Amino acid sequence: VVLGLASSGPHSNGFSLLRKVVEVAGADWSMPFDGATLADRAMEPTRIYVKQVLSVMKKVQIKGMAHITGGGLIENVPRVLPEGVQCCIDGSSWTRPAIFEWLEEKGQIDSHEMYRVFNNGIGMAVIVAAEDAEKAQKALEAAGETVYRIGAIEALPAGEAPCVVR
Repeated sequence: VVLGLASSGPHSNGFSLLRKVVEVAGADWSMPFDGATLADRAMEPTRIYVKQVLSVMKKVQIKGMAHITGGGLIENVPRVLPEGVQCCIDGSSWTRPAIFEWLEEKGQIDSHEMYRVFNNGIGMAVIVAAEDAEKAQKALEAAGETVYRIGAIEALPAGEAPCVVR
């Protein structure tokens, strides 16, 4: 099972594209946006998940972890997978923060590119055995995380990418 830990925003990734979207949209960094300013939402400091993940490692075996940085979900998660498997992500399993919805709409960015460039609200992927998923999720939530079950690891079908978002 792939658990997704909520991000605080873009996490310093995709800023060239983000700046271009702001420019093309004619937006102002100081404009009100989702209870703050656009700049505040875009520049929210990157979350670091070390303490939370260390506490979970004491309770369950973590099979893989990926901090979702440049390369988004579809390039970062496969880096921790063995050959022959695929990460299948359900894009409807969490609500994307408003900044990502705005970027996709104003920048007319297709969804594949959004998942390649941005974290889309998932800052860390944690992979655990299916039988440990509930225990891991509860431990992460007890450590203060917002956690989503975002997908699963499956056999890699011939000709498919090592990570797909459906």
